[in-house]
Amino acid sequence: MDAPHRCRRFGWWSLLVWLTLGLGLEALHACKVGWYLDVGNDARRLLLRLAHAHGGLLSLVVLAAAAVPVSEAAASAYARGTRLLRWAAVLMPVGFLLGGLFPLGGDPGPGIVLVPIGGVLLLVGVLSMARLCAPPPP
Repeated sequence: MDAPHRCRRFGWWSLLVWLTLGLGLEALHACKVGWYLDVGNDARRLLLRLAHAHGGLLSLVVLAAAAVPVSEAAASAYARGTRLLRWAAVLMPVGFLLGGLFPLGGDPGPGIVLVPIGGVLLLVGVLSMARLCAPPPP
C-alpha cells in the first residue's frame, strides 16, 4: 500500500473517531452529566475538548498530506514525513484524552506525557512535508 493511500485511510478513520468523541462530549453536556460538567471537573472537560479538537485537526492535516504530489525521487522522504504526521495525530490527542480520563485533581493524568512527544513529531513531520513542497533551487 502506498503512502498517500495510508494517509487517506488513516485520516478518514481518525476523523471519524474524533468526531464521534465530539458527539459524545456534546451528549454528556446535553444530559448534564456531572462527571463531565461539575466545577471540580474543569481539567477533565478541558482535556477532553482538547483531545477532540487536536484529533480532528490533525486528521485533516494527514488528509492534506495525502494530496501532496510527490516524485519518485522524494517517495521515501514523503513516506517518512507522513509517518511522522500519523504518529503525531495519534499521540497528541490520545495524550489529551488519557490526561482527561484520569486527572489527578486539577492536573492532567500521566497520559499527558504523550502530548509533547506528539508535538515534536508533528513539528518534524510538518518540516519534512514543507521541504518536499519547497521549490527546487535554481
